Amino acid sequence: MVGAATGKREGGGGDRTSHLVCWWRKALGVLVSRRGERKLRVQMGSTLEQIGCDDPLLDIDDKAGVGGGVEDAYGEDRATEDQPFTPWTVSVASGYTLLRDPHHNKGLAFTEKERDAHYLRGLLPPICLSQEVQEKRMMHNLRQYKVPLQRYMAMMDLQERNERLFYKLLIDNVEELLPVVYTPTVGEACQKYGSIFRRPQGLYISLKEKGKILEVLKNWPEKSVQVIVVTDGERILGLGDLGCQGMGIPVGKLSLYTALGGVRPSLCLPITIDVGTNNEQLLKDEFYIGLRQRRARGQEYAELLDEFMSAVKQNYGEKILIQFEDFANHNAFELLERYCTTHLVFNDDIQRRSLICELYRLSQGTASVVLAGLIAALKVVGGTLADHTFLFLGAGEAGTGIAELIALEISKKTKAPLEETRKKIWLVDSKGLIVNSRKESLQHFKKPWAHEHEPVKELADAVKAIKPTVLIGTSGVGKTFTKDVVEAMASLNEKPLILALSNPTSQAECTAEEAYTWTEGRTIFASGSPFDPVEYNGNVFTPGQANNAYIFPGFGLGLIMSGTIRVHDDLLLAASEALAAQVTEENYAAGLIYPPFTNIRKISANIAANVASKAYELGLASRLPRPRDLVKYAESCMYTPIYRSYR
Repeated sequence: MVGAATGKREGGGGDRTSHLVCWWRKALGVLVSRRGERKLRVQMGSTLEQIGCDDPLLDIDDKAGVGGGVEDAYGEDRATEDQPFTPWTVSVASGYTLLRDPHHNKGLAFTEKERDAHYLRGLLPPICLSQEVQEKRMMHNLRQYKVPLQRYMAMMDLQERNERLFYKLLIDNVEELLPVVYTPTVGEACQKYGSIFRRPQGLYISLKEKGKILEVLKNWPEKSVQVIVVTDGERILGLGDLGCQGMGIPVGKLSLYTALGGVRPSLCLPITIDVGTNNEQLLKDEFYIGLRQRRARGQEYAELLDEFMSAVKQNYGEKILIQFEDFANHNAFELLERYCTTHLVFNDDIQRRSLICELYRLSQGTASVVLAGLIAALKVVGGTLADHTFLFLGAGEAGTGIAELIALEISKKTKAPLEETRKKIWLVDSKGLIVNSRKESLQHFKKPWAHEHEPVKELADAVKAIKPTVLIGTSGVGKTFTKDVVEAMASLNEKPLILALSNPTSQAECTAEEAYTWTEGRTIFASGSPFDPVEYNGNVFTPGQANNAYIFPGFGLGLIMSGTIRVHDDLLLAASEALAAQVTEENYAAGLIYPPFTNIRKISANIAANVASKAYELGLASRLPRPRDLVKYAESCMYTPIYRSYR
């Protein structure tokens, strides 16, 4: 058993290990340093297990943080919630400095004793309020705002002054606040980022920093970073090129890594690569915060990204997780192909086979969420994935990514070649159905989906010709699932499965109300952005949300806690299966193919455990030995935002 505060063994296990270390010292005749002793204990792992040391080796005096790469120097993460620890920064934080430090500030929750110990007398009103009361007050204030962007700004202000209260609020009210800090509101925030900018929340690396990116990374105050979300702002959601103002996306993603996946905030770094913008409106906007030039392309762009990727690994090590976010198609695929064998890279919008990445195929959160929903929906619509026919509207990185993961899952279950399972999946782009006769003019990532069929221009005609059981929208164009299209799906299927995945809400292919009404309440519906429940013919239907926030926080935690060195498609399939397994009979009865977000921390722990388990199985994990109970280990790694007592 591990002591909650110290991590030492109870019942003498630690003594037994110490004797073994001493024996090894004498046998080898080597003076082992304190750091060397810890390495020695790790190397002794299998020996200890063989001779009867039945506790997990990770319990032995392990001062390292999640994934073994972060030193918990001051004992914050090893302390219990009620155990005092010292709020160190460069020195012990106190007085006005403490109140201005978002990592340690507790506002009116500082106790009388803490106010005396940390020179806070007179700097706060006399009342002491618990974190629970502060949370209640903040939610009351947020609900007074009628404009979503005002709520977003209030949440960002809170994050900048009281980090723990921000995450406590988000975790406890996730279904209400997720649309505020993430899609759809984050899209509007990015559009207006120049006007609402207050203080930097991440690093901005522009062409001006070329040649000194490593120095820029060292300017970030946190030195033990394990997750980076980076964008160049060229394809923000369905809103297009927002340039430097795309920073809202990495900031929002990483807040969910912490709130939903339990990754410590100090381990997360949002980055925007600014190479200019082709958005004329932004270039003329006096409040625009980025470079006022058109986008750099070609060699200049490639050299900047090469320097960035090299500097990141040099500064943070081999196991730094880099998530590319909202890059345009032509860069997104190329970047993953270039770095998938040299870095731990992940893209929330891509999943496809690469000629370069034969072993380390690239991951995608959206695809994993969609696949999980499809697997869960089988219990309602019947059959296996191989029994269904899929039609996509949209053949960009998201559409081809989801399609590839579905084909891969069918291939693994049926043992059929991937080339065969792809034939169950059809894609429609702006020029119509992707067919063999168009192959010469297609982009390389569309070519695997060109099947033998007569050309079809309109989506409604494609539905009638292909007769899909599943219709998936990744087009980024709103209102494209018209009444004719949806009614055609309803005429072909008793329970048509319709996923309108484009974000934000204004870009959704159809609304939940339209889907339920036009199918007379028979559809299984999910969307990328949230929709309210719909009443039809006296029945209330709750639409699902195929939100990649279900996957990437737990997926990232699984990579970190196992020390995974490269991303593999099987890890993504493991995440999908873990998510699908969390859907209960009660959820199905309510028409849901995804579990409620209220259970997201439990869901993320199970996803992380499944991903880590697969990483160990594939030999990709470097955090050794493997913990015996990965779910419990994932939960123990999760950051908790409860206030700590200061001494």
